[in-house]
Amino acid sequence: MVTAGPAVFEFATATRIVFGPGRLSEAPALVRGLGAERVLLVTGKNPGRARGLRAALEAQGLVVSTFSVEGEPTVDVVRRGLSVLAQARCEAVVALGGGSALDAGKALAALATQGGDPLDYLEVIGRGQPLTGVALPFLAIPTTAGTGSEVTRNAVLGSKEAQVKASLRGPQLLPRVALVDPDLLIGAPPSVLASSGMDALSQLIEPFLSARANPLTDALAREGLRRSARSLRRAVLSTEPDAEAREDLALASLFGGLCLANSGLGAVHGFAAPLGGMFDAPHGAVCAALLSAVLETNLRALRERAPEHPALPRYRELATLLTGREGASAEDAIEWVESLRGALSIPGLARHGLTVERVPELVTKARAASSMKANPLPLTDAELTHIATRAL
Repeated sequence: MVTAGPAVFEFATATRIVFGPGRLSEAPALVRGLGAERVLLVTGKNPGRARGLRAALEAQGLVVSTFSVEGEPTVDVVRRGLSVLAQARCEAVVALGGGSALDAGKALAALATQGGDPLDYLEVIGRGQPLTGVALPFLAIPTTAGTGSEVTRNAVLGSKEAQVKASLRGPQLLPRVALVDPDLLIGAPPSVLASSGMDALSQLIEPFLSARANPLTDALAREGLRRSARSLRRAVLSTEPDAEAREDLALASLFGGLCLANSGLGAVHGFAAPLGGMFDAPHGAVCAALLSAVLETNLRALRERAPEHPALPRYRELATLLTGREGASAEDAIEWVESLRGALSIPGLARHGLTVERVPELVTKARAASSMKANPLPLTDAELTHIATRAL
């Protein structure tokens, strides 16, 4: 086991985590326990998936209004949602869906009590004012296994004008309850399992190598990496139902969210934020395209400029966790990740619209991304350019 130095850290997460197959049935009672009578139910682009939950909430005597998030959440989407929430006089927010629905729900619950405009509080492209006060009670129910948004203290919003994604950030974004039911992955398309699963994998790897790694997130990352390594390929490629694989993916995603919220990320997500604003590209697929290039570039930079850095021996441990082989080398981790991306048929960034001509623009935006702050060490523009070019 490799440690990163003195154990000085903080750890924040949802007030309560409810995990297990079939536990979606407990959602109405959990919402009732939040003390609300009028609820905003935030869904993804297919609100029909939430029909059963809405009926169950109404059976509890709750007044339910719905708000659908058809794509990734933007500042304008959140503005519309705040209008719906205010008109319906909702006292709590429930989000059922992938990361987009959950991030929108978190933003709505936090901003409903703030006043002003989302840009007042958005970092990087907004005014970055701190969130204050208490958010509306929020229950997060993920239906994909990737973002870990159910346990993070940020909400990622896109801006069409700025062509970038940025975060609302603060303890107000932490859900009151995170309900994770692996059975909600049943029927998910293989492409969704693949991209979201690679997102979760990157959110375990980056905090493990992060400049802010700590013993608690290390333990979660190690367990999550073992589960992702043994089950992601199987879950995507198998045609048979696999309850064990679903549980592994759901836990890997949950643990990844806990890790990133408390140890930060790195260059993968430093690039993913501006890429999500520049192109209509699935976040998980973008992370998958970048992951091996970032691992390779960070490894070379560490060896050349920081040979005593604690992240270097972690590369060997990462390789063992991914491959299951004692004595695996740092290069074996990179090869394993690239092999997995190929097996899952996840394309490079060119498929989503990135060209060589736009790489300098991407590098400029990525350098300013908040996720870059936790990368094991600062990367040069030449190194960032190499990552983007290699990921094409």
